[in-house]
Amino acid sequence: MFAKILIANRGEIACRVIATAHRMGTKTVAVYSDADAGAKHVSLANEAVHIGGSAVSESYLRGDAVIAAALRTGAEAIHPGYGFLSENPEFVEAVEAAGLVFIGPPASAIRAMGLKDAAKALMIKAGVPVVPGYHGAGQDPDFLAAEAASIGYPVLIKARAGGGGKGMRLVEHPSGFRDALASAQREARSSFGDPACLIEKYVTRPRHIEIQVFGDAHGNVIHLFERDCSLQRRHQKVIEEAPAPDMPTHVRAAMGRAAVEAAKAIGYRGAGTVEFIVDGSGPLREDGFWFMEMNTRLQVEHPVSEAITGLDFVELQLRIAAGEPLPVRQEDIRIDGWAFEARLYAEDVPKGFLPATGTLEHLSFPPSAAFSRGSVRVDCGVREGDRITPWYDPMIAKVIVHGASRAAALNLLVATLSEVRVAGTTTNLEFLTALARHPGFAAGKVDTGLIARDLAALTARPAMPASVPALAALAALGAFNNPRGSDPWELLTGWRAWSEGEDFVTLTFSGEEISQRIVHLGAGRFRAISDDRDCTLTIVQSHAGSVLFDIDGLRSKAEIVTGSGWISVFHDGLAYDFDLFDDLAVAEGDHASGDSVIAPMPGLVTAVRTVNGASVRKGDPLIVLEAMKMEHTLTALRDGVVGEVLVAERDQVTDGMLLLRLEPQDG
Repeated sequence: MFAKILIANRGEIACRVIATAHRMGTKTVAVYSDADAGAKHVSLANEAVHIGGSAVSESYLRGDAVIAAALRTGAEAIHPGYGFLSENPEFVEAVEAAGLVFIGPPASAIRAMGLKDAAKALMIKAGVPVVPGYHGAGQDPDFLAAEAASIGYPVLIKARAGGGGKGMRLVEHPSGFRDALASAQREARSSFGDPACLIEKYVTRPRHIEIQVFGDAHGNVIHLFERDCSLQRRHQKVIEEAPAPDMPTHVRAAMGRAAVEAAKAIGYRGAGTVEFIVDGSGPLREDGFWFMEMNTRLQVEHPVSEAITGLDFVELQLRIAAGEPLPVRQEDIRIDGWAFEARLYAEDVPKGFLPATGTLEHLSFPPSAAFSRGSVRVDCGVREGDRITPWYDPMIAKVIVHGASRAAALNLLVATLSEVRVAGTTTNLEFLTALARHPGFAAGKVDTGLIARDLAALTARPAMPASVPALAALAALGAFNNPRGSDPWELLTGWRAWSEGEDFVTLTFSGEEISQRIVHLGAGRFRAISDDRDCTLTIVQSHAGSVLFDIDGLRSKAEIVTGSGWISVFHDGLAYDFDLFDDLAVAEGDHASGDSVIAPMPGLVTAVRTVNGASVRKGDPLIVLEAMKMEHTLTALRDGVVGEVLVAERDQVTDGMLLLRLEPQDG
């Protein structure tokens, strides 16, 4: 076994690998960029080496710098994690040429599966079923449009390199094909350096089911059952589970055999995942699944498979890379219970899942295990106080649960998500909770279109209880601060000699101004009055941010976190973020009225779809912005005429920057 390894990655996966390596007695070396100098994975490793600037092209994609760091520190092997250099065959060859071991498959296997068109040709030869489509080299837009027409709409445009939903577009009508192709090619070029795309028939009720495989250097290949990854938004996974719901034993066996044959066809070694698109319009059947692609690395969602098999996949990777044979046979592996994984991201769901940035002012999870098997596990690569930057994927954590049955595991997932607390950045936490509670998902009726079909319901928020802004106002007044001494006068908050005490607090919530009049009734009782809310509540107990209160005879709990100029109230599984009103702030009237287009995040302008003087309708695409390796289309907020375009293609913009201005509306 290796005495020391280097992890050529960052964030959650780097922390994950470090945890297993340390448990096995293997020392670790982290690498980091300028932006990650104080990152969690750097502090967990035994040693760390700075490899460049914040941009991935200046750091985590610099194979030469990674190899130099390994040689400098005496590491014997390099674990690539996922993303970055994990599926780069040239990097694998460079690692081996330097006398180091690559903890992953051989370069030949990565090449065989690296380009989707070549991989599908190889799978056809191996007898693995593939989705009908065009997988050739021709990239002329007219030619590809003709191929799409012959395949029949809807079609899926897919970058032939890479994965993670990047460079992928669903096209339902010929009129949208060319714009979708151009967008997919730009995103593919940016993410993978290869703009080439293939065209596939889109299965109208698809499920995304993948098979985990492992191979060793002794010719042994096994599968560790399936994961269902059908809950996706913009072709990126949101919640995964293992095993797949309603999976017949004979179909599981058939998919397992196909995955093993795919791995054997390329002489596979290490951890890999064979992904299938499955017809979910009816019961799963042996002739209703088709090869989609193979990810020649560890998957983000691997913990759910670890949970149901009891195996540590990173340990298997290390042992296989060290030359050991697989420690288990196919017949030894059994499915134990059910597991779910929910990906917690810094992103704004109502704004189209736009990545968000910000400092994690508060971050807490319920009692859980980290990087190990248990009923609740949280794999997290950040800490409270860390900043989510625009440089990298905005994942905060993966919440994994394991139960005896699907229903038990799903109930545990809902309960666990309701106890997660994040303040300082916008997250998808409420969306995840709503998705976990979705009746169709609870019944196992999942497909890749579920989120898009029910997005309005999944993002709908109940009316805010009157108690919530009241609690925020009381927090702003310091009502929950523990007394600093024994002076009884410190306990008389709001006390007046001749009348009830009153205070006035102005908060903002989602851009709405809320003015609260707080009347002090004594003995921890308060009346909170605003334009449309009036409630009387009693503070029963408060300690360390946890508040037990009574309103109209109903006792409830809330957690309150405060910072400089902001207050977050967590109540009944929802988070409410308030800002203290700044009397000196100037409202952005032109933006609120739709007169301007503002950059919602730092990024690169990849396309400008309009010109000065052009007439536009509400919803028309105006500017395409690339951030975190994904394209985001900014649209007109109202009908109007373009007064001034203030940016051009390839411009780098900052968060809040004015990009385009419409002429003022008449009147």
